[in-house]
Amino acid sequence: MRQSPQWQCHLDEVFVKVRGQTHYLWRAIDHEGKVLESIVTKTRDKGSALEFMRKATKRYGNPKIVVTDKLRSCGAAMDEIGNAHRDEIGRHLNNRAENTHLPFRRRERAMSRFQRMRSLQKFASIHSPVCNHVNHRRNIERRARFKSLRDAALLEWRELLVVWDLLVREKRRLVRIRLTPQT
Repeated sequence: MRQSPQWQCHLDEVFVKVRGQTHYLWRAIDHEGKVLESIVTKTRDKGSALEFMRKATKRYGNPKIVVTDKLRSCGAAMDEIGNAHRDEIGRHLNNRAENTHLPFRRRERAMSRFQRMRSLQKFASIHSPVCNHVNHRRNIERRARFKSLRDAALLEWRELLVVWDLLVREKRRLVRIRLTPQT
């Protein structure tokens, strides 16, 4: 559950090509711009929207306001869940969600697109928490505090990478030991 009882949730979907086929990445973003949940589906219908909304509300609870675009499947899913009275639809209300797709698109281009839906889901589930951890809101922090927060996040990230590298090396070493014949 989120800390503030007055929090907003922005829901949006984005088209992603996987081997020439269109898939949809659904994302839930809170009022601070943090990505809460992401899921990849093959369709953009009521069933997909319902699956996504149930997953997001199960983990984070019901927000006071849910901001969506004019997609009818979102409205139908909100009706079925019982959150239709919380739904806000407007022309520019969902810009926060639309702007959070930009780092994802940049990274997607650098990776030369995705080859499988499973790799897209893995990437989406890892990319969002890492971006939430490393990227801080520059517009509300003073420069010195912003730099210290960013440096602390990057230091923590580097420590995690070192631990990960040690675990991978240890696993490789154990595999080598198992594969050598006993004499």
